[in-house]
Amino acid sequence: MIKINITNETGKLSAVIVGIADDFGGMPKLEECYDPKSKEHIIAGTYPVEQDCIREINALVDVLEKYGIEVLRPKNINGLNQIFSRDIAFVIADKLALPNIIKNRKEEVSAIDDLISQIPSELILKMPSKARVEGGDVIPWNECIFVGYSEAEDFKKYTVARTNRAGLNFLAAAFPTKKVKSFELNKSDIDPRENALHLDCCFQPIGKNNAILYKGGFKNESDVDFLMNYFGAENIIEISKEEMYNMNANVFSISEKVIVSESGFTRLNENLRERGFTVEEVPYAEIAKMEGLLRCSTIPLIRE
Repeated sequence: MIKINITNETGKLSAVIVGIADDFGGMPKLEECYDPKSKEHIIAGTYPVEQDCIREINALVDVLEKYGIEVLRPKNINGLNQIFSRDIAFVIADKLALPNIIKNRKEEVSAIDDLISQIPSELILKMPSKARVEGGDVIPWNECIFVGYSEAEDFKKYTVARTNRAGLNFLAAAFPTKKVKSFELNKSDIDPRENALHLDCCFQPIGKNNAILYKGGFKNESDVDFLMNYFGAENIIEISKEEMYNMNANVFSISEKVIVSESGFTRLNENLRERGFTVEEVPYAEIAKMEGLLRCSTIPLIRE
């Protein structure tokens, strides 16, 4: 049995599931895409190739193993993109949530069935059919659960709207001792620079009380004000629209001091080091073309 435990994004990591890029099916047809950045790269002829994605994920795994972290992998399903494992399951406290995700991705969950079977069934949360959540929208942070979502009008309108109010209500009921703080996100099915696909594409806590933030990802100014007050303006690294587009918010913490980041994030990585973080740089720019990065590729299972 695996004794899962996650209370925040930055506790010392000891076990994690990392997605795989093997046999991911190559470039999909344009009409099969469900995010604007992938569409952009298909049209431009710059969609990533399998070998580059495998190389990038291996670089992430090498860093994790260097720090003594147990790395678990999904079972390979031929022809299926299994890189972004974060969305198919996530841990809060001692429970594993299996959310309802878009139908294009449901098969991905079966690839972690063997891992799920090692968690006691009473600790596995399954959502009612109308509740929709993806793991990239859910950020556990001590007494809070930060959740990105879309109200009904946007949820029905945009393919990139992945978490709804029923999903919020489910999380609030499942974790009554936590404060669920919701943030409405800006969405676009056609322009990746105007689209916050998930909350972790425009915001992520790091360290003890720091955060990376792209203000333009949020529909409501009051939510930006909340985060600025909660963390303190001096503790927030603001990123630009272009940095958000390149996935600068989607780094991955393996402790309060150590952050895995993309090697091309020059300004962010310098800023992190100036604030006392150890930055482990890995190449991940090809995977970023599919509108996901390091946090998207992981399901942390145990943090101290």
